[in-house]
Parts: sequence; C-alpha cells; structure tokens
Amino acid sequence: MASAPPRVVTKNGEIEGFVRRGVRRFRGIPYAEPPVGPLRLRSPRPAQPWEGVQRCKRFGAAPYQPKVFTPQKQRSEDCLTLNVVAPEQLPDGPLPVMFYIYGGGYFLGSTSSPPYEGSILARRGCVYVSANYRVGAWGAFDLSSLSDAEHTIEGNLYLRDLVLALQWVRDNIAAFGGDPGNVTIFGESAGGSAVETLMATPAAAGLFHRAIIQSTASGLAADAGRVAHDARRFAEILGAARDNAAATVMNASPRQLLRAQHRLIAEGGFPFGPSVDGSYLPKKPVEAIECGEAQRVPLIIGSNANEALLFTKAIKVMPLSEAEQLEILGRGGPGYRERITAAYAGYPSTQARLRLAGDMFFTSSVWRIARAHQQFAPVHVYQFDYAPWTVRVAGLAGSHATELPAVFGNYRGPAGPILAGSLTHRAASRVVDEVQQRWVAFARNGVPGQDWPLYLGPDWPVMIFDSAPRVEQNLGADRRAVWDGFTLSIPSRVPRAS
Repeated sequence: MASAPPRVVTKNGEIEGFVRRGVRRFRGIPYAEPPVGPLRLRSPRPAQPWEGVQRCKRFGAAPYQPKVFTPQKQRSEDCLTLNVVAPEQLPDGPLPVMFYIYGGGYFLGSTSSPPYEGSILARRGCVYVSANYRVGAWGAFDLSSLSDAEHTIEGNLYLRDLVLALQWVRDNIAAFGGDPGNVTIFGESAGGSAVETLMATPAAAGLFHRAIIQSTASGLAADAGRVAHDARRFAEILGAARDNAAATVMNASPRQLLRAQHRLIAEGGFPFGPSVDGSYLPKKPVEAIECGEAQRVPLIIGSNANEALLFTKAIKVMPLSEAEQLEILGRGGPGYRERITAAYAGYPSTQARLRLAGDMFFTSSVWRIARAHQQFAPVHVYQFDYAPWTVRVAGLAGSHATELPAVFGNYRGPAGPILAGSLTHRAASRVVDEVQQRWVAFARNGVPGQDWPLYLGPDWPVMIFDSAPRVEQNLGADRRAVWDGFTLSIPSRVPRAS
C-alpha cells in the first residue's frame, strides 16, 4: 500500500508534496502575493494564508523573460514561488539549509531549470531551497526614477524578493527539518553576484550564516545616474513622453516590455543588476565588503579556469575583441591598459584575450572580494578546472558554469553517462562527490575540509577541483597583482534620444 504524500504545515497553511528517490519535494510554494496589477514593480508582500491543503507538486511559473531561454512553457509575472527538497528520513537534529540563487545575467533564469533540481545535494544531508525572483524589467532593472505622483515604482525588486524568500525560510524551514539558524546562500554568475549583494544588504542581516559565491560577475552594481539614464531611454522606447513614463511602463504588456528590453540591449545598454540607491543597498557590494560593512559570514568563493569560453559559443555578449577590451581597460585610469595587457603573454592573441576577459569579468572579482573579506571572516578560494570528455569536445573545458553539474550532482543523476560521456562518467562522479561533500560540510559547520586551507597571505592557497583535487599556493599571482585598484565600470552607452 502506497504511503500518503508528505504534508507540512507552514505559517500560511498546509502544503502537500511528493516523495521520489528518497527525498521529499515541495514545489511552487508561494512566498509572496502575485506582483501583478497595482503590485507590479512594487516591493513583494508576504503570501496570504490559505485554507485547506495546497498541492505543491509542480514548479511555479518561470519569471517573465525571453521564451527561448525558459525551460518550461509557462512564464508569468506571478512567479514568486520557492521549492524545498529534504531527505525522506530526517536525523534527530535539524539539517543545514542550502538556499540557491540562479544566474542568468539578471534577465534570465528560473528554479525549474533541470540542473538546479537539488535532490542529489539534499541526500548529502541538507535541506535545499530554491526561490524564483523577478528578472529583467520586472525586477532587476531599477525603474524607480520614473515614479510620479500617481505611480510608485520601487527599485532592487529582485533583491527584495530574495530577502522575503529568506524570511520565509527563517519562519518555516524548521517544519521541513531544516535549521533556520544555519542557512547557507549560494549562487552562480548573476546568482553569485546576488549572494555578494545580499552580504551588503542591511535588510538581509541575520537571514543567512554562510555564503558561497560561484563566478560572480564584476561591474553590475550601478549608480543612480546610470540607472536613471537607462530607465528614461527604456520608457522612450516604449513610446512614453516625459510626463507619462511611469504610467507607460506600468501599463505595458509583457511582450512590449520584452521588446523594449531587447532593443535597449541592442543599443549597448545593460541595465540589469543591483542598484546602489543609498538606502536598500547603501554601497556597491564590493566596497561594503572592503569596508567591513558587509555581513561577516564564512565564505567560499571561486571561479573557473577559462570563464570566457562560454561567451564564444552560446551567449556572445562578452567583449572579446582587442578594441573592446582596450576601451574598457582605458576607463580604469592611466596605466591600467598597458599594465594589464602586459601580464597576458602573446596579447592580443585569441588565447590571451580570452584569459584577460575571464579575469576582467569574473576572476578579478574573486581576488578582490577574497582579499578584502578574509580580514573579517574565514574565506576559502577555489578554481574549477575539471572537464569530462563531453565538455572538452565542445571546447568548453573550464568555461563559465561548468562547475554546476558537479555542485548539483548532475553527472551522478539518470542523465549522468550522457552528460559526462561513458569514458569519463566514473571520474566525473568522483568530482561530484568531492565538490558536494565540501559544499555540504561548509554548510554544516563552515569548514569545507581540513585539507582546504584558509585564504591567507603570504601563500594565498587555492583549492583546484580537477580529476584529483589539489591545493596550489599563489595561483595566478602575476595576473592578480595587475588588477589591483582596477574597478570594472559598465556605463550606459545608450544614446540619448533627440
């Protein structure tokens, strides 16, 4: 006789999930009221209580975004749901909580993406949570400067979504077997940037206790002037005049918003990410970390060996030409262009430009954040090098996002032999074990293994994840030094309308 589906009583009401392969799964749990109608472009409000039992067996709708990138058919502005995965058999004490934040450049992504399912990670001994947040023009593009007397638009909405989801975890996760006093947030790419930003967000204080930043992107935090400029141009693309910009944005259809967003990007603008508004986000995250004003939580941070490779294949948005790179480096001030390019042997060869681009947008952030944060809390740094046969054949060895199948155990799942290739499936499974055991150990007690030393001078040790893990001292020290003092700036390049 089949056992009854698992049920949990939350602060809002009772929910019903399902069990598969030894884990309890609850999907599409609403943590906020639908941000539609008068709540569009406003701070999220906690979900209202319900009566009876709510079935939570399917992922909620993906945040609205270009359909080609959505792993499911349903997209909606009503997207603020989260998912919980926990072992079917719970231990006597509460389990550490691992809260994942997806990437996607702040204009793509959802928790329903197959790699983020989380059950293999949960079986290691944690309660896994993933939450949808609003992306693109709906939440990660600060349009608050368009507000007028009749329409209030708020900024950093995606960040407010994540804070509310973490508050939901604090209030409800014990009912699933998780420890609300031991929450680790982790994310990759824009998700890593979101982790970094949450560390510097006063409203998130006390909602998490450790952090893992995977391949955070540099230069995404924007100041008020750049944000307001891009917001005005966005409204103009939608057909707004100066006196009806807020109404135009509030009343635009999802298709109209997507088209305007696409055109803004085509014009050279990239407005998505944290907005330094002086209140909800007082400072750029990296500056808050350097000042010791961010949350002083234990941190794992790292990047991949050849980050830029992905952007030569699938998503060609990174500046890889010599002209583009020299122009960006020139913004840093006198001497940076010559000093930095000299550190990349053979520049401007293709290989040198790829290595420079990866360092500029990803690895330099790792170096800067790690060196700053280790003054205030324990820091461990990694570099992910491993590539199974399939990834090497695709020309993506060590590229952006190639650590995700190891973090989530996808090489061990049903599709593992296909993802890793039959020749390297066994080695890929060992890498999964290595990474997952360390991530969960860190979530449990802040120590990802006794053989992984803290990131401290003069040796600055880095854990290399490859077929066999190893620690290297002063990895990339020659390149690390030339980026000291350089701050990547992504100013608005959108031409003002005449």
